Amino acid sequence: MNDWNVVVTVHERNLAAALDVLREYGDAARTEYFNVAVMKVADPLLFMESLRERISSDPGLLAVLARVVPALHGFNFQSPEDFEQKAKKVLGGWAARLGGRRFHVRMHRRGFKGRLSSLEEERLLDGFLLEELDGMQSTGSIDFADPDMIIAIETIGQRAGLSLWTRAELARYPLLGLD
Repeated sequence: MNDWNVVVTVHERNLAAALDVLREYGDAARTEYFNVAVMKVADPLLFMESLRERISSDPGLLAVLARVVPALHGFNFQSPEDFEQKAKKVLGGWAARLGGRRFHVRMHRRGFKGRLSSLEEERLLDGFLLEELDGMQSTGSIDFADPDMIIAIETIGQRAGLSLWTRAELARYPLLGLD
């Protein structure tokens, strides 16, 4: 599935069970990466809320699902430079929301091994956002201990999905598992 908008990791030996549950909400498929599935849902935020409600009535799903991260923006990329250019375009549109807040970028990369480093990209994009804020004559700071917002980047092969989560959303949706 090349147009996914949700990345799901599952606890070991639970991929089939996870796919059964996830297919109730949209198209779901396994990936070539161990215990990782992708989905295409009509509304990623509505999906997260529906899943949260389901888990409250069936907490056993937490033994199946490890992380569920929707992507609010997705794109395909061909090279690290292409990834960075496209990621900066999306993040630049979010910079104003980060003004006066503590934040950081968290990237989970699958594929592109040796060509794209999660840690390096996180640092580069954190720096980019600080520069954008400075250019807007605004402030913001990188904070890993107590962030107001986290930018999540998930990659599967040559596709990336990005999303921005507030402290309240991180608390409401613990399956995001961003830190």
